[in-house]
Amino acid sequence: MEKVKNIIWIIALILVIVLIAGVGYGFYKKATLEEKNPVATMEVENFGTIKIELYPKLAPETVSNFIALANRGFYNGLTFHRIVKDFMIQGGDKQGNGQGSASLSDLKDGGEDKEYSIKGEFVSNGVNNTLKFEEGVIGMARNDYTSYSSSLSEESYNSGSSQFFIVTKATSSLNGNYTSFGKVIEGLDIVHKIEEVEVKAADNAEQSGNSEVSTPVNPPKISSLKVDTMGIDYKLPETLTPFDYTTWMYKQYGIDPSSLGN
Repeated sequence: MEKVKNIIWIIALILVIVLIAGVGYGFYKKATLEEKNPVATMEVENFGTIKIELYPKLAPETVSNFIALANRGFYNGLTFHRIVKDFMIQGGDKQGNGQGSASLSDLKDGGEDKEYSIKGEFVSNGVNNTLKFEEGVIGMARNDYTSYSSSLSEESYNSGSSQFFIVTKATSSLNGNYTSFGKVIEGLDIVHKIEEVEVKAADNAEQSGNSEVSTPVNPPKISSLKVDTMGIDYKLPETLTPFDYTTWMYKQYGIDPSSLGN
């Protein structure tokens, strides 16, 4: 009888050891398993291929937004509409003039045909995004309404949608003020070739008062942009209602926009 009890204790001890080992291995595997970041592959007509590693842990809303738009074909056929040598190349505007953004219908099936914006993920907006704007880093473009009123910082910070830019040179003034969300890992030479294209002032430069010479004479076209999510399901971003500058301006003068008619 005593021998049987000893055998039972030995078996129980073995089972406990196996269980502990299994749990320990599970924790070890989880701790050491590297979760691969998504990688965007951008084909630029007559220039070449650019690959960009995205960082969802630093800017989850921005990365989810970029992935959703890219994998629905939103960026295919769009151009780099603004290029400033030794600074950045900017694209992602379906109007091609710097004034456009994506609509909910571009983001998801059944979405309304109205524009949206997303939260800016950077230090000035309360997000601890530590990725600095060094050469090859991709960022989310946004509006800056603070030139009209210093009270509009939140509206400015949360005005990004579909437009992005890739810096061609380290630009510290952007750090903490714009959402950085990835970095070029292949094709940096292509980025630099794009920044060398001939540019001119915008056609409406005189009327708009924008004298920047940054509009490409022949805008480089993104023939395709897709993101390999490495098997991870990135959910849709939380969308915001864009700031309506025109309505805001009317209110500053005590004008009810609805009274103006169409």
